Amino acid sequence: MRLVLASNNAKKLKELRALFGTLAIELVPQGELGISEAEEPHHTFVENALAKARHAARAAGGAAVADDSGLCVDALGGAPGVISAHYAPLPAEAAALADREARRAAQDAANNALLLERMAGVADRRAAFVSVIVALRHADDPEPLVASGRWSAELLAERRGSGGFGYDPLVYVPELGATVAELDAATKNAHSHRARAAAQMSAMLREAWHLG
Repeated sequence: MRLVLASNNAKKLKELRALFGTLAIELVPQGELGISEAEEPHHTFVENALAKARHAARAAGGAAVADDSGLCVDALGGAPGVISAHYAPLPAEAAALADREARRAAQDAANNALLLERMAGVADRRAAFVSVIVALRHADDPEPLVASGRWSAELLAERRGSGGFGYDPLVYVPELGATVAELDAATKNAHSHRARAAAQMSAMLREAWHLG
């Protein structure tokens, strides 16, 4: 079964392909089908994930899946939350970059810098990565499948590690003794917020959509 991923994030695609690896699906990024990015005007992960999945499903004329995820920091009232990917203004020189992944890397760096600035001197470092995954058989599916995952952690005062993306270098997982950016892909995929949501979604797809 073809399932259109409502994202053009190459690293997210790689993660989800690994997490959905045992399912009989072909995960295709929307960009390969010429589908534009959806608007994400909502204040919750579940609303934005549903909006993205509906947009991709309608444009593709079939099934779609979307993930909306981000970092929620206790001391910041849950921020950056749904705007995690665009928390900080993107510098003009970075916005002019033609390469999508280069722009994304520049955005990640700006986001991390702003988060460190706002957390300077704050004692409460509790945070969590949150992921909500929504799957639709078609754009008007009355029974969207909704799965969620939460990965509790702490924020460091400086970056550590070179792997992953986004806020991974700042997010320290005490039980693993490492930042997310220091974890290998297999370990991250076994513990992450997206892994937890994907495990729930895989079970739902098997039960509700009868996927093997």
